[in-house]
Amino acid sequence: MRYNVVVSFLVVLFSTGLNSQNIPVYKAKKQITVDGNLSDWETPFLGPFVIHNSGQKATQDTFVSLSWNEENLYIAYKCTDSNIIGKSQPKDSQIFYTDDLVEIFLDPDGDGQNYIEIGVNAFSTNYDLLLKCISPECGGWRTAMDFDIKGIETVSKINSGGYIVEVKIPFSSLEKIENGGFQQPRIGTKWKGNTFRIDYGNTTEYLALQPYKSLKFGFHQPKEFAVFEFFE
Repeated sequence: MRYNVVVSFLVVLFSTGLNSQNIPVYKAKKQITVDGNLSDWETPFLGPFVIHNSGQKATQDTFVSLSWNEENLYIAYKCTDSNIIGKSQPKDSQIFYTDDLVEIFLDPDGDGQNYIEIGVNAFSTNYDLLLKCISPECGGWRTAMDFDIKGIETVSKINSGGYIVEVKIPFSSLEKIENGGFQQPRIGTKWKGNTFRIDYGNTTEYLALQPYKSLKFGFHQPKEFAVFEFFE
């Protein structure tokens, strides 16, 4: 009975988030260690993810939770996966073409320019890149694959039902993004962004926590990014 109540609460919370396009980022009450073990994770998980451009149910479930303290943003994913595709690869490999992975896009000032993309596969391989511009209004598609988030930590752990990913992003690294509009978050701060998963299992699916209204393929639709709101 208690389980049903908890599930109902999370469904309502997630539905509210979708309707308002606000995704809560709760402040951590204790230290989070990025090790693939979620026993120290207290903030609620949202989901499941849906097909990114239709909102339809995904074949396999994905849940995400976001937390923060004065120094870092933390993200944790729980992915059901019966057929994990991928392998350990060098940092900044283009694993989004080949491997099961999760992603997060962050645009602190919400202007659709100079936002970051981070991806992590089930084997802890990560990449980070800077999206300077994607629209003709600002000069067309321009990315910086040589961009690096200093101090980023990513750990994945495969389990019997799929895999878990934890990510730590130091705020100090975001301050250095030219024209990124980053400001140290406080309670009530709002960023734009979204969280995603690419599942190359029995059928390839592109998933998002906040689906897009547009039918155009691709996760890069900053005008439709959700709002990450920082809470106590």
